[in-house]
This record gives sequence, C-alpha cells and structure tokens, in this order.
Amino acid sequence: MQRTDWDVPGEEGTLGVREVQPPAARKRPVLLLHGARVPGIASFDLPVPGGSLAEDLARAGHRVLVMDARGYGRSSRPPEMFVPATDNPPIVPGEQVVRDIDAVVRWLGAERVDLVGWATGGHWAAWYASEHSHRVENLVMVNSLYGAVTGHPMLERFGDPARPGHFDDDRYGAYRESTAAELLPAWDASIPVPDKAEWRDPRVAQSYVDEALASDPTTHDREPPSFRAPNGAMADSYHLATGRQLWDASRIQARTLILRGEYDFWSRPADVTTLAADLTQAKEVRTVTLTGATHHVHLDREDRGRGRLITEILRHSGDRMRA
Repeated sequence: MQRTDWDVPGEEGTLGVREVQPPAARKRPVLLLHGARVPGIASFDLPVPGGSLAEDLARAGHRVLVMDARGYGRSSRPPEMFVPATDNPPIVPGEQVVRDIDAVVRWLGAERVDLVGWATGGHWAAWYASEHSHRVENLVMVNSLYGAVTGHPMLERFGDPARPGHFDDDRYGAYRESTAAELLPAWDASIPVPDKAEWRDPRVAQSYVDEALASDPTTHDREPPSFRAPNGAMADSYHLATGRQLWDASRIQARTLILRGEYDFWSRPADVTTLAADLTQAKEVRTVTLTGATHHVHLDREDRGRGRLITEILRHSGDRMRA
C-alpha cells in the first residue's frame, strides 16, 4: 500500500492530506473527514492492525485521501492558536471547513468523489454536499449530529449561562488543549464490558493516543503534553445539539448512508430520523444502526461493529468485495 503526504494549497496556508492508494486504484476517490478533536491520521490511518480505515477502503480499489481541516494535524494553524485561547472566540467554524474540503476536492481533479465523515466530520461532509452537490457521488455520515432536535447532556454544558442557546465563547475560547488522559474516558464509558480489551485492541487505543499527541508540533511545549484543536467545531456541535440546523439537507443530491452505533454518545436516534426525512432530493437514502457499536466503531474490533461498518461503506460505494 502506497502512502503519500501532500500539502494542498488552502484558503489560508496549506492543508495536510495523506493519500493511501493500492498499486492500481481504479475506483472513485474517497475522502475521509475527521471529527472535532482528533485529526485525520490519528483517526483513520493508525500504523497498527485494525487501526486504518483508510487502508481497508484502499484495499477495495479506492484512492483514499485523509485530510486535516485548517488548525488540525498537518494543516496550517491560524494565528489565534499561538496566543492564549481565551484571547479570541472559537475559530474554524464549519463554513471554513467546507471551503477546505472544496480546496482538496478541486486539487484531486476528480469529477466526483465519495465523502465519509465521522462525528463532526459527517456534519462537515453533509454541509459540503449541500452546497456542492455536483461534486459528491456518495455521502456517508457516521455517528453525526444533525440538529432539529434538542437535548444533549454532553454538549449542553458548553452553553453560556448568561445567553441561553449560545456557546460560551468567553470560557472556552479559540481552541482547546487535550492531554493523553482526556482521550479515552468517553470511549471507555461507552463500552459495556469491564475489560475494554475485549472490545478494542489495546494497541489501537495506544496508537490513537500517540498519534493524536504527535499531530501537534507544540505538544511537548506544555506539561502534561497536549495537542490543540480549534473550538469552532465544538461551537457548531453545541448549536446542532440544541436544535439549530446549519445546512439544508434538502439540497443534497448524493446517495446518502447514515450510520449510527447503538452505543454512540455523540449522535442521537432523532438525528438519524430527522435527517433521513429531510433528504428529499437525495438519489438514495439508507439508515443503518450498527448494533453494539460505539462512537469509535472504526477503531473497535472487527466483531464489535467495525466489520459491519466497512461492509456498509463499501456496499454504499457499489463495491462487492469486503475489506
């Protein structure tokens, strides 16, 4: 499997893109979009068995691209990330990430692409598809918020007590810093067995942490070491979780697959049903509940939802071979 790291010209600086490609890629390119905190390589291309969704999809003949939105991973970081976070409001909102996706899609030169987004990445992918329907053939959203429904205990705490319905910009600021100790607890809590190694390979979990920390050149400037991620995604997620819609699903024409893990802590069942109902112009809409799967389904063991996830993505892309 060939891997190439590219610096793609973006609106402000460059966008880090990893290409994972088999010797004879013959199918439509697939672009993988990370979530609100951990960037692309740490999410989709870990150097351990069972840790690379990118390689699994490439084995089926796709040219797979793993991109970092601005402010994440190998992409350029806005100047607001080099001063204290509370000096500025949240940076890199979804409309900017949509422009980053467009820059990568245009750089690819393909007539149409498939988009696969995890969590906030699914929200970004769908937003892009709603504005650039002619460029997206297949859209896959995995454990993503949609909006139009209210009630989310995990995200409601990010609200501003003085301004109901608004993200607390002053408290959280432009970006957040995450340590190794903060990466696994929510994943651990969603796994319904005491021994987490039954559910996920410890090598995958450790590599996820290691690669997340390695994604930021300033990680070891802080004690304990921590990596930075823009807070625009969290502000968007708060608004989605409290009933605000940020893009128009009725404008999406791509064949759309909505996947949700049974034990996901981020998306809600109503996100799936309301989104499916609003996809009135999509060529096809399928919704699948991944029984027994967590938020991190693509990093869990094969028999804990990962195998079903890959099968569904490949089926949606028209592939008949299993990863």
